[in-house]
Amino acid sequence: MKQYDIYWANLPPPIGRRPVLLLSRTPAYGYLNKVIVVEVTSTTRGIPQEVPIGTAEGLARASVANFDNIHVIPTASLAEPVGQLPPDREREVKRALGYALGWSELKVL
Repeated sequence: MKQYDIYWANLPPPIGRRPVLLLSRTPAYGYLNKVIVVEVTSTTRGIPQEVPIGTAEGLARASVANFDNIHVIPTASLAEPVGQLPPDREREVKRALGYALGWSELKVL
């Protein structure tokens, strides 16, 4: 388990089982009981808070990581791995997070 991996997760109702993008830093997965994740959905709105992901990252279809939907979940809620967002796309993650949190210094990445 590492940062930018995509996993199936069992999220609380009414969300349920869906893929998530892991955001917590990689060393934290060895000792944290809860981690930060972003919901992945096939519903795209074309907003700057989304990072496109799809078959290249291990998903069955085109989707987005929607940074308006960030959660802290128990590590035990993570099921099987799906894939990974390549490290060279880190800037997209930071930009989307900047928009979601209103942090203008990240919006320009």
